[in-house]
This record gives sequence, C-alpha cells and structure tokens, in this order.
Amino acid sequence: MKKNFSFSNVLGLMRQTMPFLIFRFLIYFGITVGFVLITGTGAGIGYGMGHIADNAPAGGFWGGLIGFGIAGGIMYFIREYLLYIVKAGHIAVLVELADGKEIPGGRGQIDYAREKVRERFAESSLLFGLDQLIKGILRAFNRVFLSIASLLPVPGAKGLVSFLNTIVNLSLTYLDEVILAYIMRTRSTNPWKSSQTALILYAQNYTSFLKNAVWLAVFIWVLTFLVFLIVLGPVALLVGLFPGAAGPLTLVLAVVFAWGVKQAVIEPIGMTALMQVFFTVTEGQTPNPEWEAKLDNVSGKFRELKTKAENWGGSAPAPATPPSENPTPGG
Repeated sequence: MKKNFSFSNVLGLMRQTMPFLIFRFLIYFGITVGFVLITGTGAGIGYGMGHIADNAPAGGFWGGLIGFGIAGGIMYFIREYLLYIVKAGHIAVLVELADGKEIPGGRGQIDYAREKVRERFAESSLLFGLDQLIKGILRAFNRVFLSIASLLPVPGAKGLVSFLNTIVNLSLTYLDEVILAYIMRTRSTNPWKSSQTALILYAQNYTSFLKNAVWLAVFIWVLTFLVFLIVLGPVALLVGLFPGAAGPLTLVLAVVFAWGVKQAVIEPIGMTALMQVFFTVTEGQTPNPEWEAKLDNVSGKFRELKTKAENWGGSAPAPATPPSENPTPGG
C-alpha cells in the first residue's frame, strides 16, 4: 500500500521544531503530574474518611476517583488554551518549515508560533469554535461513509467496517489540525471559507486519506501501547505512596501518562504525516461542486460553516491550493 508521506521528512521536521516539542512535553507532563497529585490527594482524603467508617480501602478508591474527575474537569476547561497555544502554535511553525521558511530556535520559536497563530486567529474562542465545527462536519461525513459500507453485500463486511471505523476515527483525530494547517499555509483572511475549501478537498480524496491512515494508526497506537507498558511499573510504585489508591487507579493513571506522551511527542508525528498527505494529494486540485453538495446533504454544520464564510467581514476567499514554493512539505 503506497504512502503519501515520508517518515524521514516528518522526523526531520520534528527535529527542527525540537523547542516546541520540549514545550509540548513540559505542558503535558505538568498536566499528568496534576492528575496524579489531585487523584492522590482525593485518595488520601477518602482513605482518612473511610478509616473513620472502618472501610479505608473503599474510601481511598472513591476519593481517588473523585479526585480524578476533578482533574478531568480542569482539563476540560483548559482545552481551548491547549488548542490555541500548543497545537496551533506547533502547526504554525511546521507549516513555515514545510514552505522552506526560516524560523527562530529556542524560546524564540514559541514566541514566533504564538504570533503566527494570532495573525490568523485573533482570539482563541474563534479558533476553538472553528475547530469544533470542523470536527462535527468530519464526523458526519465519515459516519455516512461507514453506514454505506455496512450495506455492502460482502461476507464478513461488518468486521471490515468495524476496522475501517477505527481507522477513520484515528485519522479524524488529526484532520481538524491538518485543516488548520491549510488555513495557515494559504494565509487565509477568511478561515471559514478556507475551511470549507479544505473539507471539500478532503471529501473528494477520502480514499487516499483512509489508505494513509492505516499506516499512521498502526504506528501511533502501537507506540502508545508500548509507552503504557513502560510506565505501568513506575506508576504502580508512585500510586503506592498514596494510601488506598492502588488497584484500578494504577491502570487509569498509567493511561494518563501514556496519553501525555502521546499528546506531546507521538501525536505531532501523526499530524505532520497527515499534513504531508493532504498537501501532496490535493496539490493542484480545486473543490468539486459534487462533493460540496454531498457535504451539504450529510452535515448541517457544513451549511453553517458556509453561512459563516459568506458573512465573514467582507474578506476574500482563500485560494484553492497552497503556495507553490515547496509543494511537498518536509521535502
């Protein structure tokens, strides 16, 4: 199966954005430590209260679970910041490098990325709202594809469709970020219109994206599982320091540690590879009206996106194709 991305080029881009990878790692490591401390504190409090009721282990478990829930709630409220500062910032410097631009090193790279994001999205709420809308449109499109595939009269098709569903969902994880990369690369003054164009280009090349997603899914989740196995032992020792928090919470926190590494290091590799796929596959293409009509039919959010594009402060539509300075990112 032919891939439309190069791991060597992707890893080269990761090396060039090492300051941002370190920044991502520190952010997500801090989040992971926060989960551990809040969960451990909850477990300790629950253990003490359970001790009074002669059921300390159960109190520790429920206290830890409540603490984990509180940490999850905090994570929910900072997700907009993470998208604006961390993910979009990294995308901004990757796009610049893909087009052969020079970017600063060290701490200056992070400041440079923040400025580039601010040029396209003055407020984090605009970027977050657009990202959520894009995700909704992608979910609707992929859901319709799978429902059609499930009707195919092929023996064992349901198992195949289930596998495809997993692959598509994995690719969906990064497609919204790839579309943000398209917006930045086209220097769009109308992010809604540029997103509309990118979504149509994705739809009309859906099969190519699915083929590449197979490679990325295997790489990303095998690597994440290996990280989970590596951190499981140290996490068990760490959780053992908090009374009553052992057992299922050890697995939960190991998953959180693996998630942090995935978000900080593994996810940028997958996103950059899919970005390469998008720019390579769609090079020279223009949006097909037939696929625009299909998106209209399957997603009310796509129609909402078009309305926002039409009503966007009199700005010009984004060009249909990226600049041609370096048509193959990472090359």
